[in-house]
Amino acid sequence: MTATPRSLIQCTVDFDAPGFQTGTLNVPYSHDRSAYGHIPIPIAVLNGSPGPTVLLTGGNHGDEFEGPLALMKLLQTLPRQSIRGRLIVIPALNFPAFLKGRRTSPIDGCNLNRIFPGNRNGTVSEMLAHYVDTELFPLADIVVDLHAGGASFNHSPMVLAALPADARRHDEYIRLIDAFGAPHTMVMDLLGEDRTYGAAVERHGKLFVCGEFGGFGTCNIDGLSIVEHGLARLLHAAGLTGAADVPASSGTRLLRVEGTRHYLFAPEHGVFEPMFKLGDRVQAGQAAGRIFNPHAPWESPRVLHFEADGIVVCIRSFTGVEPGDCIALCASDAQWF
Repeated sequence: MTATPRSLIQCTVDFDAPGFQTGTLNVPYSHDRSAYGHIPIPIAVLNGSPGPTVLLTGGNHGDEFEGPLALMKLLQTLPRQSIRGRLIVIPALNFPAFLKGRRTSPIDGCNLNRIFPGNRNGTVSEMLAHYVDTELFPLADIVVDLHAGGASFNHSPMVLAALPADARRHDEYIRLIDAFGAPHTMVMDLLGEDRTYGAAVERHGKLFVCGEFGGFGTCNIDGLSIVEHGLARLLHAAGLTGAADVPASSGTRLLRVEGTRHYLFAPEHGVFEPMFKLGDRVQAGQAAGRIFNPHAPWESPRVLHFEADGIVVCIRSFTGVEPGDCIALCASDAQWF
């Protein structure tokens, strides 16, 4: 059987060398202005005594800023830290999108979080997904990817959780989630989507922690604080660091998205008037809002209704809607088992 060829991306750090290193992932990018060019994506590694490897990434979408800023601030402290294990940090994974403040790459238009496992010989984003899937995930024991709602959403701060397939690791996973201590922990339902970063991590059988900590394409200072404190507690719980010098968690509330009935989608083009706020508790059949037709403003608006009871955890930023746009996401109280 022919072995899968290694990634075309070159990394300038040695993942096995002791101590703190900084460098780049050099993604080949040949274009009109630079025939032999590459895109350098900053990466840092801290190696201590033997122990677990934790991979921390932000900026999977370039318009989500709490994760990248928390990781940049963490990097300021790493040269002075002594850890057990290895920490790999990439503050802005989708670096071209991050520099432009866009969800998708300005180079190839790809949504990095919808193209895993990627393609060695593909576009810039596809090569990056392939590198992460074939080179970084195999190194890690725990993977943390930090998100927010981006420009098109505002999201209640929460961890998105998925119990590992191996039931023997459930207690270990729940311990990490509890240590992070986000106000809410939500078991997400992506309606069968399996091209995500998280789905790829789960195929590798690694523990995966993801989260959403703000939105509107800005940095939510409360969300940033939750990420910083949560990471400190998680790294301690994972055994990499000593006791975290941050406030203890006040606990997390477990929620669950239950299929399409917890999504509110726009059925037609128009201007949406919401009748709810982020964090509201809503009931099945309750009016969610109205869509007005800007081309015939004298026509009666179409009223939308929630299909299930729940708490509104995510709301659309943009007032204009097209058929298929997600306007809101709800979730219900849940238990792990």
